[in-house]
Amino acid sequence: MINTFDWFSKWSEYNPERTAVKIGETGSSYSYASLNRAAANLVVYLEKTYQLNRGDRIAIISDNSIYQILLFIAAQKSGFVLVPLNYRLASEELDYMMQDAGVSLIYYREDCADAAKFPSEVPAVIIDELAKFFEITETPSLADPGLDENDPVFILYTSGTTGFPKGAMYTHKMLFWNSINTALSLNMSGSTTTLNCMPLFHTGGWNVFLTPVLHHGGTLILFNKYEPKEILKRIEEERLDLFMAVPTMLRMMTDLPEFNETDLSSLKYLIVGGESMPLPLIDLFHRKGIPVRQGYGLTEAGPNLTSLHQDEAKRKEGSIGKPNFYVQIRIVNENDEDVKADESGELLIGGPMVTPGYWNNKEATEKARLDNWLRTGDVAYRDEEGFIFIVDRKKNMYISGGENVYPVEVERVLLQHDDIKEVVVIGVPDEKWGESGAAFIVSDKKFTPEMILDYCRDKLAKFKIPVHVQNITEIPKNDTGKQDRKTLKNRYLEQTA
Repeated sequence: MINTFDWFSKWSEYNPERTAVKIGETGSSYSYASLNRAAANLVVYLEKTYQLNRGDRIAIISDNSIYQILLFIAAQKSGFVLVPLNYRLASEELDYMMQDAGVSLIYYREDCADAAKFPSEVPAVIIDELAKFFEITETPSLADPGLDENDPVFILYTSGTTGFPKGAMYTHKMLFWNSINTALSLNMSGSTTTLNCMPLFHTGGWNVFLTPVLHHGGTLILFNKYEPKEILKRIEEERLDLFMAVPTMLRMMTDLPEFNETDLSSLKYLIVGGESMPLPLIDLFHRKGIPVRQGYGLTEAGPNLTSLHQDEAKRKEGSIGKPNFYVQIRIVNENDEDVKADESGELLIGGPMVTPGYWNNKEATEKARLDNWLRTGDVAYRDEEGFIFIVDRKKNMYISGGENVYPVEVERVLLQHDDIKEVVVIGVPDEKWGESGAAFIVSDKKFTPEMILDYCRDKLAKFKIPVHVQNITEIPKNDTGKQDRKTLKNRYLEQTA
């Protein structure tokens, strides 16, 4: 029986010397054959030394490195389950997730975690020790682990509404179909070269480009972190086909004096996710001849679920596009009935790239499902042409004077102002209306509530217009580059207490 989930054993036969991964900071490169050989030896070592078997969980607490990819290849060969954790979290948060996942082994980077605070009963190993497996010249034969497509390859932790994170199971089946959807949408092939600087404790780091590119036999350039000047330089030097970033990262890049002189003509597409990309930023890249593709994804599904074709980037500004090839969607009202075009409701996702559920959490799994559909928690509508627009996260909505307000709607209008670079709107307590909007604005110009009222008067219903305005130098971001609304709200409440 052949292990059909083992991509690297195949590529080590078909194209063994092809560069699979290059490390951005050092230039070190690894072929498909060398990674396959090292991973096979790692599997033998883990089975003998730690008695690991199919289904056993391995925690990873580290910044980006080749060793995480090596562990991923080993997981495909053996059925081990990787639990990549955000090394920036507090030790108590990490401990909760490791206990919840029931990990049998921890690999960690010394400057990213304090081993003294790990569960004492779990072996903890410095991840750099995996370097020794690249020195072995023989490739051992491995027994087929008898994997099922619904076996998880990752457990990816997301923030939970109860205050406790939930571990989304990411299966071999999800891995395959996400890769197929990505390739069909973006014309990905064995000749594709791309770059990843997104953190590997997040599905965006693993599954937007990394795993689809390696599945198709392409080349990935892995960076430890995002350095806009260096990334810009490498896009030109490496003649990348694809690059993915969130709007904040792209703005940092376009603010560089080198941006206008850099040749980015090799890019087939610039892929944008995380949040809506402002039209002026789209125009900036279009003037350089770079197509912008916006999309939508979740830890629990995909993550490459929808795509807005570059030809529609301006005409359908704010849209996440249409579903990718093997993705199904529904939009339902509070009674779980399908809504008509242009009516808002909760977005549901269906297809083979949807998680079977949350690890060790039956209640959360049932709450997230409607039959075979995944509840996203996002409010959306589909226009008459079939293009999908995200109105907002359900949890970001606030109620002002009995009216529902979705901050994304307000932010979209404010970002059309020439002098506003970034903005976040949140709901804050209001004695009269229950809640009202507070806008946090990044601009060279000082805005007042009166200025915002004047600008929005003909563009938004009055109850949607922010009552409070704060001018700030930058929007705080979380580890994946998304705007950190929670931090802003806490700051506001502290200031007004």
